[in-house]
Formats: sequence, structure tokens, C-alpha cells
Amino acid sequence: MADTEHRKYRDVLNTSAPVSATGDRLAGEPVQVVKVNDDHSFSLDTKALEDVLLQDSIKDRQVVVVSVAGAFRKGKSFLLDFFLRYLNAEDSSDWLGDNDSPLEGFPWRGGAERDTTGILLWSEVFVSTLPSGKEVAVLLMDTQGAFDQQSTVKDCATVFALSTMVSSIQVYNLTSNIQEDDLQHLQLFTEYGRLALAESETKAKPFQNLEFLVRDWSYPYDYAFGQEGGNSLLERRLLISDKQHIELQSIRRHIKSCFHKIGCFLMPHPGLKVATNPHFDGRLHDIEGEFINQLRSLVPSILSPDNLVVKEINGSEVTCRELVEYFKAYMKIYEGDELPEPKSMLQATAEANNLAAVANAKALYIKEMEKICGGDKPYLRSDQLQQEHAEIKDKSLTQFTTTKKMGGSEFSQQYQEKLDAEITEAFENFNKQNDSKNIFAHARTPATLFAVMVVLYVLSGILAFLYLESLANLCTLAIYIIIAMLTFWAYVRYSGDYREFGVYVDQLAETVWEGVLHPLYCKVMQQGMHTALSSKVKTN
Repeated sequence: MADTEHRKYRDVLNTSAPVSATGDRLAGEPVQVVKVNDDHSFSLDTKALEDVLLQDSIKDRQVVVVSVAGAFRKGKSFLLDFFLRYLNAEDSSDWLGDNDSPLEGFPWRGGAERDTTGILLWSEVFVSTLPSGKEVAVLLMDTQGAFDQQSTVKDCATVFALSTMVSSIQVYNLTSNIQEDDLQHLQLFTEYGRLALAESETKAKPFQNLEFLVRDWSYPYDYAFGQEGGNSLLERRLLISDKQHIELQSIRRHIKSCFHKIGCFLMPHPGLKVATNPHFDGRLHDIEGEFINQLRSLVPSILSPDNLVVKEINGSEVTCRELVEYFKAYMKIYEGDELPEPKSMLQATAEANNLAAVANAKALYIKEMEKICGGDKPYLRSDQLQQEHAEIKDKSLTQFTTTKKMGGSEFSQQYQEKLDAEITEAFENFNKQNDSKNIFAHARTPATLFAVMVVLYVLSGILAFLYLESLANLCTLAIYIIIAMLTFWAYVRYSGDYREFGVYVDQLAETVWEGVLHPLYCKVMQQGMHTALSSKVKTN
């Protein structure tokens, strides 16, 4: 099913033309990771998500997630494809490319009907170097448009809320102006943020950057196109005064309390050719010059290395690997039939936060144990391995307990117990792996069977001397059976076939060794030591 969805989005793309000034073709494709089902439930394509975020080159890098959300048919995917051009151009000054290249990437088209459904990620995760020298992964996210005739209020709220929860930069795509209903919808979508601010231990704002992007701005004589005019307009729209109704004041306080940084950018109309030509394919020569000029400012203001914002949750930077866990935890909320209460979102965040801490602590344990008794390491004594395990386990538990986590200590206790159980299970596997390197352990089965044969051979001779031929013959038969077992066991070890029989022989030999030979050996050695000691005492 996932492959079908991916082909659906890939088939609409024309990859024959360059997308940047360098002439490079697109290396990625849109991948649907969240699907809205016919019954208005939501499902996560875990494999598609992991294919994007768990690539070896980026899975342990901190991630920047840029999302565009808003009403349907307002040019969100169209805008994201310019983001793709910028990232593909790798800081080229002429990143917009030539005037005759069709705009490619996320699927988009003109018209009145919606095109994007669910949540899409671009499969190529870009790597950018921050001014500090740290390399981070940059992920682009496209979302289903809100308020179309096929979506319920729950669908709209869920998609917007989910994209806001996982993004570090949320672009709120609006048309013509910032209206009161836009702010009311934003308040609904960020209700989780208000609750998290009220109940989280750190009192941190739950979301990061929000960028109001006002498209088709028609009043540049009041507020100029661009960021400066946009921030002036935003300041006026979010102004709180005593003359306002208490509800209007509450909306503005709520929005300000949910985001670390809020900005605004005013974009002009792209032109009549863009709006009315059904064959428009994104070529720059069909777009108004003022729109292109403002694009040159807008896109770098979000995606240049100086302006990138690493995703943080509860004050800790999130890696691509950890983002997978947050996605899974948040999606569990939306699998039900009702829109969840904000508190359940907070609980999901705390769960994902603790699961990420468990994963990191377990990864530390595995890494350190691999250094001690990994596949290429020699055999280690059991008592020494147990000691190393205890020290590394304490180190991993310490990392877990010192990691900043939401939910409080009582909530984290169950995850600490989960970590302890997983470490115990991992140690059992390391212990088995270590035992398999002991050459004497491999020799136990043939040595035990050979010892039993010697005993039976001696016993057979004694019985024959006493004219107990029947019993002597039984001993001889047992010897032949053991020889056959030993021969077949050697074949199993050599060929790898009939392993169940080999395991049975090993278990039988282990039982004989532990139940008969080993106690007998210990008793004989103890008696011998006692006799030797007694003789020495008498001699002295």
C-alpha cells in the first residue's frame, strides 16, 4: 500500500528538467508518511518514515524540520518546491535557476480541488552546516490543506497540530491578510502548547518558530512586502489592549505563550498567468518579477544556515532517530475516533521523550559492551563479564536518569524499569555470544560422550568377566549408540543441517555432565585432596 502511494506522487513529477542553477536533477521524491483514511482516521507508514529518517548518513544528526501548513489550494506545495531549489543549489546565489525550468518536487497543480493529502516528507534529507560548524539534517514537510470539502474539523486540526508538534519551523500559509478566524484556528491547533506550558516541569514554550506567510498581499502602501512590513503587521494584529474583549486578549496571549519566536512575511500576488493559466508549470518567466524578488528574501530567511532552527523538545535537541519515536508516539493519539484532549498530547510527548531516553541509554550500553565482548573480541571470563556488565549498566542508567524528560520522576520510573529489562535481555545475548567463543565449551559435548563411552566400556568388561553377558551386551549397544550420536553431532556442526538434533545432543550431554560427571569429578577431587592432606599430616 505504501509503495502504491509513493508511486502516486512520483508519477506526477517531471524530472527531465533541472531544478536549480546547477542543473541538478532531483535526488528525492515526496513520500507520504501520514495517511488520512476513508473513515477519517489516521495511519502512520512507519517503514516510509524510517526509510527517510534512519538513513545511515543522517540518523544521528540533529534535525531541522520545516513544515508548511494552512488552508487548501493556497500554494503550500508550490512554495516548498522553491525551498527544494534553494537546498539543491547549495548556497548558490542564483538558486532560482533559469526562467524556462518547470517547478518540480512536491506535487502541485492549479485549480480549485485539493492535491496533497495527509503529511508528506521529501525523501532526500539535506545536510547543512551551521555557523558553529555543526552539520544538521534539514527535512521538508508538506501537509494536507485545511478546510476543504472532504476534511472534517478533526482532520484539519490533527494535521496542523501534528505538523506543528514535530516541526522546528512552522510556516502558517495565509491569503490576503491575518484575520481573526486565522488566529482562532491557530489557538485551537496549539491548545496542546498552552497545556504543556502550564504543566511541564521546565515551563518552556512547547513550540519553536512560527512564521506567518501572507500570500497575495494587496496593501504594500500600508505595510511593505517582505519581513519588515510583515513583522509590523503582525505586531499590530497580536497587540493586546484593554479595549479588546477578554476572548480576543486570551487568543493573543495564548499564541504568544506557545511559540519561542513568531514572525511574518508579506508576499505579493504571483500574477494572473499563475492564477488563471491551467497549463502553468512553475516557469519563472510566467511569474511576476516582484514575487520573484520577494522569494529571494523569503527562502533564505528560513533556510540559510544562519536562520536554521534545530528541533528541540523539552529543551533537548532532537536527532532524526529520536524524531521517529516522537512521530510514533504522537500518531498513537490520533488512531482513535475522537480528537484527543491536549493533555493526551502532553502525555504522548512525555512518553516519546522517555522512549528516546531509553533508546539512547540502551544504545550506550550496546556500544560499550561491544567494545568488551563484541563479535571480534576474545572470550572473557564469566565473572569478569558480569563485572563489566554491572559497571556499564550503571553508566547507562545514570545517563537515563540525568537526561531531561517530561512527565516527572514517577512517570519515568516505568521507562527506567523498561530500560533495565532491555539491558538484562541484551546482557543474556552478550553472555551467550561470549560462551560461544569458549573452545572448551564447544568440546564439552564430545568429551562428555567419550567419558560415558569409557565408563560403559569398563563396565561391559567387568560384566563380561562376571558372566553377565546380557548386561555386557547392553553396555556395548549403548556404546555404539553414543558413537552414532557423536558422529551425527559432528556432521551437524560441520554442515549446519538438522540443528535441532545437535541441540538435543548438547542438552543431553549438558544434563549428564551437570548431573553425573561433574559432581562425581568434584567428589573424587575432594576425596583425593582430603587423602593427600591426611597422608601429609601423618607424615609430619
